[in-house]
Amino acid sequence: MKLRNRNAGPALAPPFEGHGPDGAERATFAAGCFWGVEAAFRQIHGVLQTAAGYTGGHVPDPSYERVCRHRTGHAEAVEVWFDPAQVSYAQLLQVFWRIHNPTTRNRQGFDFGSQYRSTIFYHDAGQQEVAIASRDAQQPSLRRQIITQITPASAFYRAEEYHQRYLEKHGQPGCAATIR
Repeated sequence: MKLRNRNAGPALAPPFEGHGPDGAERATFAAGCFWGVEAAFRQIHGVLQTAAGYTGGHVPDPSYERVCRHRTGHAEAVEVWFDPAQVSYAQLLQVFWRIHNPTTRNRQGFDFGSQYRSTIFYHDAGQQEVAIASRDAQQPSLRRQIITQITPASAFYRAEEYHQRYLEKHGQPGCAATIR
């Protein structure tokens, strides 16, 4: 199955269907606006590739506009392919907790809506176990309850090309500030 690319260029297969680089593992995180989330994960040694996209909803091949109108159920998310010999899933989770506020429902900084929810989409039972342990270890350091969802990964739809590496293309170091 190929997804149509809303911009010029060939249709891309969704990363969920394919395979990443040889020996790589996949992680998928939603932590607010995907521009800043993708930029944060791209800085980690051992992250081989990233993609901004949509997941967790009920509409196939959603557009940014539909996601923003709250008609798809999708979250803005980032798919991360990483080399487990260089960086562990637990280390990626540490970054996930650091780059956003996991205690706010459907909001990060000035962005609000269900597409900005905090979710860890696990790809196997091992990731689920590590994610739960990581959440439980993080909770004592926060005054408010973590509301991050930990849920099975579903189809990941790559966002429009102009969203990929957005901050890098526009010379910006980051997105909205994390407010805890």
